[in-house]
Amino acid sequence: MKNIAGVVCEQIFRKEANYMIRAILLMKLTEQGIKDIKNAPQRAEKGIKAFEAMGCKMIGFYSVLGEYDYVAIGEAPSDEVLMTFLLGLGSLGNVRTTTLKAFTVEEFAEIVKKLP
Repeated sequence: MKNIAGVVCEQIFRKEANYMIRAILLMKLTEQGIKDIKNAPQRAEKGIKAFEAMGCKMIGFYSVLGEYDYVAIGEAPSDEVLMTFLLGLGSLGNVRTTTLKAFTVEEFAEIVKKLP
């Protein structure tokens, strides 16, 4: 998944070096992904490396039981970089993603302070 788009995105969108957005990625295997399940651990490692090559940080990656097959928690320098990664991941055809943008308690408190 590493390509020039990822490098360019990192350079363009990494404006605030100290600020990272947090995201929770919920993933479901596609029919293609489950047919090639024996290679899933290697694909996950490759995906994590591609995520980190784009200036992102993987906090945790888990195989889970229930509605989703994987859950990942990560940080990205911007929404644009995160979306670039997710579009690339989805285009491979092995997983479909649902993404949740996450806020710390401190960030949530600052948001609430702005309420009228």
